[in-house]
Amino acid sequence: MTLAVLAMLGGFALLVWSADRFVEGAAATAGYAGMPPLLIGMVVVGFGTSAPEMVISTVAALKGSPNLALGNALGSNIANIGLVLGITALVVPLAVHSRAERSELPLLLVFSVLVGALIWDGALTRSESLLLLGLFLGLMSWTIFRVLRQREDHQSSAVDQKLADREMPLRRALLWLTVGLLFLILSSRILVWGAVSIAQSLGVSDLIIGLTIVALGTSLPELATSITAARKGEHDIAIGNVVGSGMFNLLAVIGIAGAIAPMQSMAAEVRLRDWPTMIVMTVALFIMAHGFRGAGRINRYEGLLLLAGYIAYNVYLIASVIGANG
Repeated sequence: MTLAVLAMLGGFALLVWSADRFVEGAAATAGYAGMPPLLIGMVVVGFGTSAPEMVISTVAALKGSPNLALGNALGSNIANIGLVLGITALVVPLAVHSRAERSELPLLLVFSVLVGALIWDGALTRSESLLLLGLFLGLMSWTIFRVLRQREDHQSSAVDQKLADREMPLRRALLWLTVGLLFLILSSRILVWGAVSIAQSLGVSDLIIGLTIVALGTSLPELATSITAARKGEHDIAIGNVVGSGMFNLLAVIGIAGAIAPMQSMAAEVRLRDWPTMIVMTVALFIMAHGFRGAGRINRYEGLLLLAGYIAYNVYLIASVIGANG
């Protein structure tokens, strides 16, 4: 048990470090390849902050724990909205003024509903998982096409400046890209082993571990990115980071896990407790960010509400585990 806890803690620390190295190496390499700065910010960095969830999903499915991958995806979305945006809005109230965010938020809601429809029968087949992956590829293609047509978007200069401030030789960029990816895989394997071992020792399901501990750990890159962006006045990047990560989780993370190991005996709590919680969080974010009565804004009170919802959900999960084992 002690070794498993140390493995999880060490895995989390290594995961955050390797994800950061991977993002820096990937962004610099893409810059040398001539990719537009905004495209790097939206696709490369967006992929990087979701890389922990994607790698853990793959490793968990390969090791026969697809429920851990599913819990990680749903739990990460709940944590990203409730914890990440909640804390970020408490630090700096977030103004929403980019049309891109207003077009992507409805997509996040649509994909959330779609995932719920697919898992409502208590299973996720390989064909359904491939559908999610197909939608993910379509989303990436649409994003790339849109960015290439709108290179002069107001975020472009900010990303360009950020890349200029972190100018990196090509050789070092390739080194960090490779090292970051290798340690992402290694840290994910360590973390998954520790998580599964703890679940077995405590007599709780992989799903619960994925929804709580693993989801919290893999949301750390989004938390750091959103707070940093918000404090620098890049509010749309802070929100877009969470929205983009949410779509990655729903389409790529769940899609990869289901394609590798179709889920035939999904716990009823997934569709009756976890998915509805994610939907409520997503709808709340949509209402707050859209600003039906004017400019969208997530103030400190709304941030506190999101954070309180996240805490209440986790308290309920812990109470249910104690009740089941008591």
